[in-house]
Formats: sequence, C-alpha cells, structure tokens
Amino acid sequence: MKKIIQVRIYRGEKYYVAECIDLPVVTQGKTLDEVVKNIKEAIELHLDGENLEEWDILPDYSILVNFEVPSYV
Repeated sequence: MKKIIQVRIYRGEKYYVAECIDLPVVTQGKTLDEVVKNIKEAIELHLDGENLEEWDILPDYSILVNFEVPSYV
C-alpha cells in the first residue's frame, strides 16, 4: 500500500496547476501556497467516504509535491 500520494505542480498560462499522479485530481491556484492548499483539500474531498484499501492508500498518507521549473526561466 502507498503511504505517499504524488503531485506535480507546474506554471500554467495564468495559474499554478497541481495534478495528482496517483489519483484523478487536478486543481489550480494563483500562488504556490494557494495551489498547495487546494490540492490538499481536493485530495481529502476525493478520498472522503472512500475505502482507501481500494485505492491502495494507507490512512496516514503523505503528499509528495514535485515542482516543474521551465527551462526558459
């Protein structure tokens, strides 16, 4: 079972975008702080009421965020 849910954050045209690698969850925010807050909330809402064993996720999971830095920066 997974203890870590992986998330990729990158800069979109106007907002930061966060998408889960392990779950069908995507969100956005104007700042990095906002997008991190939003992805945490979106993951919690997605898993609320779900059997975590079916998703192969441990109840005390952590979120690992990878931030993509464009090469033109």
